[in-house]
Amino acid sequence: MKCEWEVVRLGDYIESCLGKMLDAKKNKGVFHPYLGNSNVRWGRFELSELAQMKFEQDEEKRYGIQSGDLIVCEGGEPGRCAIWCEELPDMKIQKALHRIRTKEGLDNYYLYYWFLMAGWYGWLEPYFTGTTIKHLTGKALVELRIPLPKITIQRTIASILSCLDAKIANNAKINHHLEQIAQAIFKNWFVDFEPWGGVMPDDWREIPLGEVMEMSTKALNPQSCPDMILEHYSIPAFDETCLPVFEIASEIKSNKYIVDKNCFLISKLNPTTKRIWRPYCISKNAVCSTEFIVYRAKNPAYKDFYYSVIDSPAFTDFLLSHVTGSTGSRQRAIPNETLSFSVIVPPNNIVEDFCDMVTAIYSQFEQNYLENWRLRQTRDAILPRLMSGKFDLDTTRKILQTE
Repeated sequence: MKCEWEVVRLGDYIESCLGKMLDAKKNKGVFHPYLGNSNVRWGRFELSELAQMKFEQDEEKRYGIQSGDLIVCEGGEPGRCAIWCEELPDMKIQKALHRIRTKEGLDNYYLYYWFLMAGWYGWLEPYFTGTTIKHLTGKALVELRIPLPKITIQRTIASILSCLDAKIANNAKINHHLEQIAQAIFKNWFVDFEPWGGVMPDDWREIPLGEVMEMSTKALNPQSCPDMILEHYSIPAFDETCLPVFEIASEIKSNKYIVDKNCFLISKLNPTTKRIWRPYCISKNAVCSTEFIVYRAKNPAYKDFYYSVIDSPAFTDFLLSHVTGSTGSRQRAIPNETLSFSVIVPPNNIVEDFCDMVTAIYSQFEQNYLENWRLRQTRDAILPRLMSGKFDLDTTRKILQTE
């Protein structure tokens, strides 16, 4: 398929506006939740922490968003975006975001995937303003140049990629429910003690986390790599989203911690987001950023129990109580000294019974996680080729439908 797509000025095919300026002294009206920069991730919205500000009734049309709107970050990571699908009603946006509505001839999902690829390849950077803090202003936004095939081709490309993303989103939703089930069982047994009449049995112990978990501090750096790593093996490097980003050992530019499947990762930064992860998608050699605290269960057979301990609301509250740095700063962090957290430990047979019960839950979680990893790899491999017209669309769709 030869690529003969016209390149057009984005502003000729969209209507866009910035959200409302946050000004507690000047803003009037009724409080409404709104999306800020931190709520917009690539392809999705993080809605667990929503701020509110006052909006007047006549501001609904200007700052309200509706299903199908493409919400684009103006700052932070300029260009990061997702399509709003009425996840919550009556939502508004703050000034750090652009609301984009496409006109006839431009598909909104096609535009989202163009932004995704543009972010990968740095195509947006020439349009940024600012030196240390980058911005994609409204004036710059409309001057972006995008390839514009026929609308039928745009929709076919978007449907192929959306199919993969829909599978990813569904697996993520299932995994969220699986985690909730495991947490509910843990709470029932080890917080509410319901199987034991609501009272902690006398033979259970309360001990510091450091007695059953150890902190991994073994680091890898470009100057002194283990021989097995120096062979240019490709190894997963977990970033703050805990999605594996593959790096070649010789290309690693900063120190990393070595992790394995018996480790748990705790993000030191950004206290408002989920902090605890189990690293999947690895065999024996993987690394993570030193922005993580790396825990390992001293008894790997009980790792499902200890993961539930540190994934509990009590441990989250403990972490947040140890946050350092000023409020609102992304550099607010949690120090390494977290092994003093008090853990209630029952006899081994109770721990084993619990692990037997939740092993199937975490096994299904891992299968879904691994499938999502493969789906992302597929999507990321075909996205640039689809957007450049180098794949036959019908053949690509048939291949993906058989997977």
